[in-house]
Amino acid sequence: MKSILNKEIYETTIKNSKFIGIIIPIESKDDVKNNLNKLKEEYKIATHYCYAFTLINDKGFSDDGEPNKTAGIPILKIIEGNDLVNVLVVVIRYFGGIKLGPGGLIRAYSNTCKEVINKCTLIDLIKGLEASITFKYSLEKEVNYLLKNSIIRNKTYEQNCTYIIETTKEILDSISNLVTINYVNEKIIPKIN
Repeated sequence: MKSILNKEIYETTIKNSKFIGIIIPIESKDDVKNNLNKLKEEYKIATHYCYAFTLINDKGFSDDGEPNKTAGIPILKIIEGNDLVNVLVVVIRYFGGIKLGPGGLIRAYSNTCKEVINKCTLIDLIKGLEASITFKYSLEKEVNYLLKNSIIRNKTYEQNCTYIIETTKEILDSISNLVTINYVNEKIIPKIN
């Protein structure tokens, strides 16, 4: 299972139609809706906004007015073929006056999706944990060292230190004698070597 690090854009022209492929990392269906709204605002006069998305437990697609099964499903197949999750791929089309036919549309949308994925920095994902931990200031250096292969999302310094982290069960177990664990949620996280 993989995801992407950053948003990427790829543009191509096929028989006078301009295709703009955009891939965006997402975490929810709300992210899909919000990103589509932003892209429709940014590319106001485009003819079609075809897309597909995958989340850990969900997926979806739209042909957005193109003939049935010529855009959304081909995009989704490319995403799934690359074992990608938590991504949205939107292929925006400006119609150039020449019809491509069903086969031509499938190739255009598939190839635009492939090319925008090729521009991405891919990251491996693993099953992990999101946790909130609290500990004494005197332990901060040791805790930071033990969390070197984890992601620290937030640090709060009040009476004690509180971190929001993404890590593995093994790492959380290794610091459990130094910290108070406030909550733990299962989460798909980036693999850190």
